[in-house]
Amino acid sequence: MTSRHKAMVAASLLLALHLAILFAGFMAPSDPTSQNRDFPLVPPTSLHFVDGRGKFHIRPFVYETEPVPEGLHEYRENHAHEYPLHFFVSGFPYKVAGLITWHRHLFGVQAPAQIFLAGSDSYGRDQFSRILYGGQISLAAGMLAAGISLLLALLVGCASGFYAGWIDESAMRLAELFLVLPWLYLLLAIRAFLPLHLSPSGTFFLLVAVIGTIGWARPARLIRGVVLSAKSRKYVTASRCFGASDAYILRRHVLPHTYGILLTQAALLVPQYVIAEVTLSFLGLGLSEPMPSWGNLLADLQQYNVLVSYWWMFAPALALVLVSLGYLAVADAFHQQLQSGSM
Repeated sequence: MTSRHKAMVAASLLLALHLAILFAGFMAPSDPTSQNRDFPLVPPTSLHFVDGRGKFHIRPFVYETEPVPEGLHEYRENHAHEYPLHFFVSGFPYKVAGLITWHRHLFGVQAPAQIFLAGSDSYGRDQFSRILYGGQISLAAGMLAAGISLLLALLVGCASGFYAGWIDESAMRLAELFLVLPWLYLLLAIRAFLPLHLSPSGTFFLLVAVIGTIGWARPARLIRGVVLSAKSRKYVTASRCFGASDAYILRRHVLPHTYGILLTQAALLVPQYVIAEVTLSFLGLGLSEPMPSWGNLLADLQQYNVLVSYWWMFAPALALVLVSLGYLAVADAFHQQLQSGSM
């Protein structure tokens, strides 16, 4: 498999993950905030095709999960009755694009059976549903923060490379300062200094702003180099001789050379900023319960008994790894296209 094919596979998987997270309400079988204290830390539900009598079923089914008497967080399947998996079922209401209320879900099972594809947490909430909804928060934070960083990088890099002089000197010294700062400790320091008691939306936008204003320096230096090269081209000199304004030259002749760098840096920055949001939420400085994000889903692993006994609680980390690897593969493909000059 060539690198191009690998990039296409990675991009396809990444698109599928983003679509599943975008339509989390449709994909999720349960309300991510609904607690069921009778079923804490249930392991992932097994899908069956063959019942206890050896009969094969075309439609997958599950058995009812019941607690083991006198057992702590121990469960077993009740094989008295099979509960087939149904598709396009009616369930809890949710918003489509934040506007339309809908209640159809991709799959579900009939009560009293429950389906926990990724197990349940210590409050009996469906982990699979919470991973999907948490992905909306974490990925949105990463994308918005990357957008802020790249916008700052584009402004600083273009101004620095195009006008040079004291603007270039000042901007590059500031960029060097941001490059040597330990971003994780800086994030922790800034977030700890800011108010802790904020609304969920206020906390989200505060996280995005803090994360996004830290990582602009490296892409700004790359954009500056591209602008320095582009402004020395003969057609730029010709445009200036014909009386073209700086704004026209930047828009028509310089900025198009930066698009490849922006795409590559976006693919690199998004997973970094998703990890930054996850880190802050994991440490209790980001979004708090009951709003799910991958960071506060992983926060349960701070408890030793959860860490060593309930392996399915690592599922949000698997989602984070898959998204990060997908973005890095796409970034590598963009980088190779830039090197070959076809971008």
